[in-house]
Amino acid sequence: MGRGPSIEGRKNAVDAKRGKIFTKVIREISVAARAGGGDPAGNPRLRSAIDKGLSVNMTKDVIERAIKKATGELEGVEYEEIRYEGYAPGGVAVIVDCLTDNRVRTVADVRHAFGKFGGNMGNEGSVAFMFRKLGVLSYDAGANEDAVTEAAIEAGAEDVTVYDDGAIDVVTAPEEFGTVKAAMEAAGLAPGFAEVTMRADNDIAVEGETAEQVKKLLAWLEDMDDVQDVYSNADLGAAA
Repeated sequence: MGRGPSIEGRKNAVDAKRGKIFTKVIREISVAARAGGGDPAGNPRLRSAIDKGLSVNMTKDVIERAIKKATGELEGVEYEEIRYEGYAPGGVAVIVDCLTDNRVRTVADVRHAFGKFGGNMGNEGSVAFMFRKLGVLSYDAGANEDAVTEAAIEAGAEDVTVYDDGAIDVVTAPEEFGTVKAAMEAAGLAPGFAEVTMRADNDIAVEGETAEQVKKLLAWLEDMDDVQDVYSNADLGAAA
């Protein structure tokens, strides 16, 4: 019988992953507060970032400190938003959204990742046209389809998708995301997960070794400290 990592090793790995998540959320809170002010009531992006922080058990003190640093009440680091685009193996389109305090470092790291796994970086706009920005409220299988659909339509959602396994996605325009989410919660239908994201108009199916390389590239990018979000149009099939 093989031996797995020690309890301490597993705990350290979990703590490291949690630390990376916290770093990404704090950067998002900082940029949102700097761009739109420190009051979440009048800043939908900040409100969404705070919700993301609370969902990963970030304390209110940590969130408030990040906001104060961003608005100048406390000294902090200033981050820049950068988007990179490129192709993974198999012609899979990839968008990489970053928040960084060092553009030179970040572009080098992202370019290295694409090259390492057989992809290549493209120019600005080379793949972004294949994606749409939208809000998504996700419900697990077992949710009341009729109730969710009726409430979503009443709240102003653009679409409701019901999957074969019974899971449901409520889709909104980005600017209506906060309003629809609040309305669904008020109706007693809080989603299991909710975010503003980018979705491809059409997916590209990849399999075998190509799918494995795409999966490795996406995972590598997502694990980078400067990377906030990674979007692709890959249909990985059994490799997912």
